[in-house]
Amino acid sequence: MKKILISMIAIVLSITLAACGSNHAAKNHSDSNGTEQVSQDTQSNEYNQTEQKAGTPHSKNHKKLIDVTLDRAIDGDTIKVIYNGKKDTVRYLLVDTPETKKPNSCVQPYGEDASKRNKELVNSGKLQLEFDKGDRRDKYGRLLAYVYVEGKSVQETLLKEGLARVAYVYEPNTKYIDQFRLDEQEAKSDKLSIWSKSGYVTNRGFNGCVK
Repeated sequence: MKKILISMIAIVLSITLAACGSNHAAKNHSDSNGTEQVSQDTQSNEYNQTEQKAGTPHSKNHKKLIDVTLDRAIDGDTIKVIYNGKKDTVRYLLVDTPETKKPNSCVQPYGEDASKRNKELVNSGKLQLEFDKGDRRDKYGRLLAYVYVEGKSVQETLLKEGLARVAYVYEPNTKYIDQFRLDEQEAKSDKLSIWSKSGYVTNRGFNGCVK
């Protein structure tokens, strides 16, 4: 009888110990999964935040515009502004318009039209500049910039209206070259202004003088 009782007690203890061990293992497994999940979630959040931070300021469309005050328009692709408290000349990036005031050069067809249109644009609202990645000044000391009035590109307007050609393309100041070429092609297809005269526009400038 005593042996039977001892055997029953041993069986009960074995079952109890086995149950405790199983619960402990399950708890450890659960804790491990929870920790791993938190770690994965944290890594995922950190990755997403990094991607957002990396993408936002380097967006192709991101513009850092600088407010300036217009002094006067000089011709179709040059203006004078007050920049950093001083008077400065701005030469428009990536475009060229027919000459009107170049020393030792005649007035070229559509030069006066481009000059007049540029003057209208830069006098029509808030004036801002945007610099590209490369040099901010040319060999003459002029600022090289994209010009905006009320957030609208002056260069694009001149190109679309056939009053300017894409020119002086020097890396890395080429942020908007693809768009500018599309604007130029649009005017060229419609034979607007400078594109209405066959052979007038060349890779080196414009042919002919106003008679």
